[in-house]
Amino acid sequence: MSAGRTVEGAGCVTWWGFGPARDLLSSDKTVRSDGELNVLLVGSGDPRHILKTITGLRDSDTLHVWVIENSMEVVARQLSLLYLSLLTTENISLHKKTEVFLEVFGNSEIRKETEETLKHAAAQLSLSITHTLSSDSHMHPCLDTSLLKFKERDELLRIFKLWERPPSVPASVCKVWDARVRQHLGTRYDSRQGCFDWDLTMKLHQRGCGVISKHQYVKWREGGVAFEMREGLYQTANQSLLSTRVFNHRGDRVAVRGYWGDIVSSPYLSFGIETENKDLLKKQNNQHVKTAQDISEVNILALLECLATRGSASPNEDLQNPSSSCCQSTDSLTTEEQTQNDPPSSQTHTEPEQQTQALDLLNVSGVKVSFLSPDSLNKLPLKNKYRKLFNSIFCSASMVHQLDSSLREIAAPDAALVIELANFLLDLSVEQVSGFADRVKEIAEESGFTATHDLSSDAYAVFTRKKD
Repeated sequence: MSAGRTVEGAGCVTWWGFGPARDLLSSDKTVRSDGELNVLLVGSGDPRHILKTITGLRDSDTLHVWVIENSMEVVARQLSLLYLSLLTTENISLHKKTEVFLEVFGNSEIRKETEETLKHAAAQLSLSITHTLSSDSHMHPCLDTSLLKFKERDELLRIFKLWERPPSVPASVCKVWDARVRQHLGTRYDSRQGCFDWDLTMKLHQRGCGVISKHQYVKWREGGVAFEMREGLYQTANQSLLSTRVFNHRGDRVAVRGYWGDIVSSPYLSFGIETENKDLLKKQNNQHVKTAQDISEVNILALLECLATRGSASPNEDLQNPSSSCCQSTDSLTTEEQTQNDPPSSQTHTEPEQQTQALDLLNVSGVKVSFLSPDSLNKLPLKNKYRKLFNSIFCSASMVHQLDSSLREIAAPDAALVIELANFLLDLSVEQVSGFADRVKEIAEESGFTATHDLSSDAYAVFTRKKD
């Protein structure tokens, strides 16, 4: 493999994490005060840690999660997945919500019914963000985008509008995916089945992911569809996994919309390789009985059940549109502006009565998720409200380069620092993975943290703040 393709498999957009969901407040070293618990996520890519951390909360705990991503397209996807997670059981059953969540989460192509649900989410989130543009407040107590800059919220509106009304002649996701596979494998493309099998058995299985089945992994590597829970046609492009990448072409900068995420490691890593139910890890004839898809489904269902238990219906249900079922066509949820190709700023002219409606979602008691600007990490220490605030800080492998000694200014006493390692970046050599882990330890120690073996795993390095 050429040097230019070293990280091509992981892509340039982090749509999901390269490690399983974990409770970021579960360490014995983490101080659980009686006040609000604050967690900072830097580049997590998906809400797996948010959902898992909520399951570990006590009834008396309050949790404020602060999220920084490196692009607004990832922020839009995070918002949509959280929106789907918070849909009320009156609108959709837990089992159906689990299926929809996993389809949107890990499939390049989805069923038509799932597309309608995603369009509904985009329409409702657009209304919510439009409201923040005019009032700097948010329409749901759990989801807060008011701290984003106005241009960033305009960008979110543009993205959601594109999800609602995709191009009339959309790019074929199959062709886009195949082009990425061809570029990644190069001359090995004709023997790609053998390459897929090698990556699975000699890399993922050797690193503790034996529950990922060959059939499902190869199918995902071929076309990007990881989760098929129902009989149906998975032929509609998943707009939440498409993004724009700028290339230099003959001296000009050309923006290309396509799939620029992971095509090697798989979305099974986030929810499908660990489980507290050991029955799901049983083997017969040295083969796993259950698959990573089965475990993902069980884990997501459990997380959503926890949200439903802790949550309650929106207190403003009387303001809702009574026909706002998440599974119906979005035609009944939108106005004439959906038939026009207006610029993002036009969405600020939403009808006043629509702006006053709260999102018809679960209100999860004591939980709030705030999104910060992509460039805000190094600015946090300059604001008093963030000094010594965070009880736990998570950083993804793709964002480690942004960490510096200013971390100690925003970390609470005895705060935990969790950094994603490169063990599941399959294109890296053993030496590169080891070197990355050494560099992570060096950065953490320079920032005033010391390594701990509490709850450590091959996927993450865990540190705690040194005593001043």
